[in-house]
Amino acid sequence: MQKANNRSSRCLTERPLVRDLMDRLVLPGALGFTRFGYQVRQGSWTALPEFPEERVAVVTGATSGLGRVVAEQLAALGARVILVGRNSEKLDAAVAEITQLTCSRKLESEVADLSLKGEVRELAGRLLQRGIPIHILVNNAAVLPLERQLTSEGLETAFATDLLSPFMLTGLLMPRLRGSAPARIINVLSGGMYLSGIDVDDLENRKGRYDGSRAYARAKRGLMMLTEHWAKQLEGTGVTVNAMHPGWADTPGVRHSLPGFHKLTRAILRTPEQGADTIVWLAAAPEAAEHSGKFWLDREPHLSAIFPGTAGNQQQRLHLIEELERMAA
Repeated sequence: MQKANNRSSRCLTERPLVRDLMDRLVLPGALGFTRFGYQVRQGSWTALPEFPEERVAVVTGATSGLGRVVAEQLAALGARVILVGRNSEKLDAAVAEITQLTCSRKLESEVADLSLKGEVRELAGRLLQRGIPIHILVNNAAVLPLERQLTSEGLETAFATDLLSPFMLTGLLMPRLRGSAPARIINVLSGGMYLSGIDVDDLENRKGRYDGSRAYARAKRGLMMLTEHWAKQLEGTGVTVNAMHPGWADTPGVRHSLPGFHKLTRAILRTPEQGADTIVWLAAAPEAAEHSGKFWLDREPHLSAIFPGTAGNQQQRLHLIEELERMAA
């Protein structure tokens, strides 16, 4: 029995080392982003239990793709889900579809264009005015513009939507999340983050030729840095914050923003359900509550950076937060 226990302990130690090596080798790690990587890993998973008591979840970008799946699956587990999107007709359709599929009567919606600071503030205000707890916040809404665009408030669109918006919404809802503990924040990132650091002095991507994929990756890198910062800030409060990577999933956003990539890889892309699985697991699994500040893929923690200089240090994190606070004001 002692030998068996030692062997089991050694396997638990070795497995993360192998996983980290795969991440660092890039190509093997990227193969894990495909549907084949998902299929290999899911073999040992168990079904998620229904919530033992009502949990309130706010899901941004909930009318299509990953967000739409997350809203449906959380509703199926018994959560009261508030779907956030910028198109009221699509929100109504999503609520109707999920209601029919899950028989849940606990679905609500909020219209907000999260690229605009004013609408983020108004959304947070409406959520707080409801006077209900918020147990789960899924920061999923994101855009990948094909060319540099500005919002009506004069900010670069990818930065405003993908980084400034979750920074503001999470910050505005933080007192309610803390008061609703145990609570969970899940930030949806991207494997493209591995290729990029962040230039805190060029958050709006003014320098050089604009590249939408790079702007998106930089914003996601910034959100990873915020995840790590919030995890330390929230330690001991009962609120956890984690980030996740859905792998390469076949979503409307990928088809629209990365048509070449989609055409090349569509045979190996994950379904939206496979991409969304870890989001739902982080929101619902009892064991997920034991972790904070991690970067997850397929229910396993992974390295958040593999190339030198991309992770960001403490000084850069503090500088990033200062800049975001200034631009949110």
